[in-house]
Amino acid sequence: MASESPALPKVVSREEWLAARTEFLAKEKELTRARDKLSAERRELPMVEIREDYVFEGPDGKATLVDLFEGRRQLIVHHAMFDPSWDDGCPSCRFSIRDFGHLPHLHEKDTTLCVVSRAPYEKIAAYKERMGWTLPYYSSWGSDFNYDFDVTLDENVRPVVYNYRSKEDHLAAGMPWYTSGELPGVSVFLHEGDAVYHTYSTYSRGVDNLLFTLNYLDLTPLGRQ
Repeated sequence: MASESPALPKVVSREEWLAARTEFLAKEKELTRARDKLSAERRELPMVEIREDYVFEGPDGKATLVDLFEGRRQLIVHHAMFDPSWDDGCPSCRFSIRDFGHLPHLHEKDTTLCVVSRAPYEKIAAYKERMGWTLPYYSSWGSDFNYDFDVTLDENVRPVVYNYRSKEDHLAAGMPWYTSGELPGVSVFLHEGDAVYHTYSTYSRGVDNLLFTLNYLDLTPLGRQ
């Protein structure tokens, strides 16, 4: 059975629309100011020096975390779900990757964005070719990177934490899918001098909020559907 269409907004005169839109604008401005304040607070969060010698694999072979920066000062890692036993990455992460903007805009701000998954690089390379992607995509297979940044959950390796909540928290909330396996996330790093620092990570709806398509759909009467 086809799903019912959402109720449409009521039809009014241009004057009534303008009055409602102007009233809503005040709420949008309030949200914008709150978001700007939150972004400023995010930039002021403390950071942690990375002391682990993570080893990745990419098109040029083995790579360190510093190599992923590609000579830039900031690094954004998109943790995509791709279990070593799978032949493809998960569809929702594929949507996110396809939704990336023009990466040179980030490069102009001394920032690199790359994708990291736990699948061996041979599978990632084949997947990239099928998708027609040219973006930097690395394998973290064989390292603790995914476990340390809580995007591969295995309580035999380390206590389960996702989105800063424990396994017990997620089970109590009725969300058992956040307690094991591969999950998405975004992590941010800063390269300063000879050191690399972890400054931020976000998960779940925090990743969802970064998507270009969904942000534009939120402007429409039918929404994300």
